[in-house]
This record gives sequence, structure tokens and C-alpha cells, in this order.
Amino acid sequence: MTDRQMILGMQLGNGYGTQPTAWRAPGVDPSNYTSFDALVRYARAAERGKVAFLFFPDFLAQIGEGHDHEAPMLTLEPMVTLAAIARETERIGLIATGSTTFNEPYNIARSFKALDVMSHGRVGWNAVTTSDPAAAANFGRQIAPRPERYQRAHEVIQMTQALWGSWERDAWLKDTETPRFVDSSKIRPINLSGKYVASTGPLAIPPSEQGQPVIVSAGGGEYGLEIAGRYASAVIGAVFTIEDAKAQRAAVRAAAERAGRDPDEVKFFAGVMPAIARTKREALDRRLALGEQSFPSRVPYLGAMLGLPLTAEQIDRPLTSDELATARAHPGDPRSARALEVAREGWTIRETLAHGVIDYHPTPIGPASTTADHLQTWFEAGAADGFWVAIDIYEDGIDTFVDEVVPILQERGLYHRDYEGPTLRDNLGVPDQYGLDPRV
Repeated sequence: MTDRQMILGMQLGNGYGTQPTAWRAPGVDPSNYTSFDALVRYARAAERGKVAFLFFPDFLAQIGEGHDHEAPMLTLEPMVTLAAIARETERIGLIATGSTTFNEPYNIARSFKALDVMSHGRVGWNAVTTSDPAAAANFGRQIAPRPERYQRAHEVIQMTQALWGSWERDAWLKDTETPRFVDSSKIRPINLSGKYVASTGPLAIPPSEQGQPVIVSAGGGEYGLEIAGRYASAVIGAVFTIEDAKAQRAAVRAAAERAGRDPDEVKFFAGVMPAIARTKREALDRRLALGEQSFPSRVPYLGAMLGLPLTAEQIDRPLTSDELATARAHPGDPRSARALEVAREGWTIRETLAHGVIDYHPTPIGPASTTADHLQTWFEAGAADGFWVAIDIYEDGIDTFVDEVVPILQERGLYHRDYEGPTLRDNLGVPDQYGLDPRV
């Protein structure tokens, strides 16, 4: 039994799963793209597993090539979706992505804090910049240079936090005898103006049970690290190896220290995309079925990772001995070493792709213990404080993870048996904050 326990989050998106062809999987209702009831059902299943939070990525331009046969990967609108889930759950955290590039501070502050009050303190804001020209076109704008986007992000985050704190914790009197609804001296404008955004305030929303929403970061690079170090309580990472995860977690913690914060206040979450079945062969067949249409187009990319001129026509054969002798893991891609390792085991090119070797997160394939072993190995190596789990097919995959992986982690003393408290801050183990953090 260990005192330190991992924290689990789970990605939710379009009502089907994280694989583009999940909408066609057996047992899945193809109408789930517009079914909030389905997403509520999946959220309840995750809550049964004491998952700390649901994470909703978002992009402001979803429709592109391939959508004649693949469903858009994300929910119709994250805040509306989370409002529906908030009313039907009790403890699970609700993290939505909101762009600092195409939102004003007052919009962000109002919608996220209202949802935080509705959910009794379970909300987080994944504060991201937007770099997609197609998204910019939806707002009649063009993408600004990266330094400008991140300077605007700092201004938006700071003003949002100031607005969250503009209604003091004890301002709401509710005194029917006096009568005094509020103490107006404790509701004050913020009167902030930056180079890119401004807001007068105040925000007419009292504190939630956790005070205000948790700031989350999913950005990378130097600019993203500064955002995470100054403001975030959780970082959603994109890492493929333990070494990369340890390096990113250390970089986030160092950034927090530079900002005058305790690095333990920032939790780093590594992604994982499990394929779970009774045997490895069954789990691999599950991924093969999901990748039937997409794998052929990925063969040349796999070839580039291994330094080989591979084509789709070769997909159902293993690499030859000559190809294996020639193959080299691309030094600039951390996934390449795993791809070469799998190819050397004798799998066909299609089966190699089914191992998830060109996905953005590791794919443990096999029975539930395989996924549990992966999480334990990374966690005990100090590569993550927890994990955000991307389930391939929500309809059966969330229940499988909750019913089979979670009990193993609990038996090993690595994962809690109940929520730590009613709020997202409680379940992330991060400190209280209301308004701006005076340290940064």
C-alpha cells in the first residue's frame, strides 16, 4: 500500500469514442452525435469509477476532409454538454476547453463560473490559444503571431480570474429581515485594461463551493509552459514515452517554481488510449476493426517513421528481414522506437498500426491488467500524477475500464475507492484560490 495515489480523468467528445470509426461500431447508436443523454450515461459510468474529471477538448473548426465517412471527434458545444452532465452527476469534475484567442474575458468568466455554481464547484477551464486558420475564418479573422496570441492569453486569464473574484466570498448576505441581499461594498469592478482585452466588471456571480473554477493547461512549448507554470492547477499532457513524460512533468514543475508557486500545486496528466479485451488477440482485433478504413492511408507515415518506403499495398504483410535490417527509429519522433519494436515482433504492417504506434498517446493492448500495469509503471516512475484516459468506444469501453481496470488499481493501493471531496479542487488535491493569485 502506498500513500501516493494516482488521479484519473477521462476524455469525452462526440458521443461515440476517440476512434474516428467508433460511430459504426457494434452496439453504438449512430445518432449519438446529437445525444446528450448518451454523454450523460457515459459520464455516470465514469463517476462510478471515481474518475476525478471529464476532459472535453474543443476546436473551433471541426468539419474538414474525411467527414463523409468519419464523425467529427468533438461534442456539439462543450459548455452546453457539461451543463447537461452537471445536473445528472454529483462528484465528477467537468473540464471544458475555452479559447483565449476568440473569447473575451467577461464571456469566459461568466459562463465558467455559472457552470461552477451550477455543479457545486466541479468545473475547470482548459485555457488554450487557437492557431488554426480555419477557426480564425469562422470569426472573420486571421491568426496572430504566436507571441501575440500568448500575450493575449495572459491578459484573458488574469482578467477572468479578477472577474471571478470581483464578488467577494461573503458578499451575499441573503438577509430577509434587514433586508439586504448583498453587501455592495464587497462587489467591486475590476477596471482592467491590457493591450488586447479589457473589462470593467464586476461579475454578478457569487463563489461556488470551491470558490472559482480550476485553471487547466494543455499547451506545450516555451509559451505554453509559462501559462501552465503561472496559472494552471492541472496540465493535460501529450507524451508517448516515460522519459518524455518525466521531462515534461519536470518542466511544468520548474515553471511553477519560477512563478513563485509550489510545484506540487500543479498536477501533470499523461494520456493513455487503452484497448482492453480478454486477450491481446481480441484487443488487437478490436483496434483492427476500428482502423479498417484509416490504416491504409497511414502506411507511408509509418514508413517515414522507420526510414522505409512503405505503401498501402504492403499493409497485410510483416516487414521483411531486409527491411528490418534497414529500419531505423526516426530520432525526432518518440513514437518511432515503439513502432520499430512492434514491427520486429513479426506483426503485419496493419497489426503494427493497430498497436497505436502512431497515435499521440500510448496504447496498452490486452486484458485489463495490461492497462493497469502501464499506469502503475508510469506512475511509480514519477512520469505523471495521473492520467487522462481516451476510450476507443465509449458505449462499452468506459464500463470495461471502470469494472476491470479500476478494481486492479484499487487492490494495488494505487487508486482511491471514493472521492476525496465534493469539488474538483478536492479531487485534484490542489489549493484554494479566489480571484487573482497574488504570487504571480
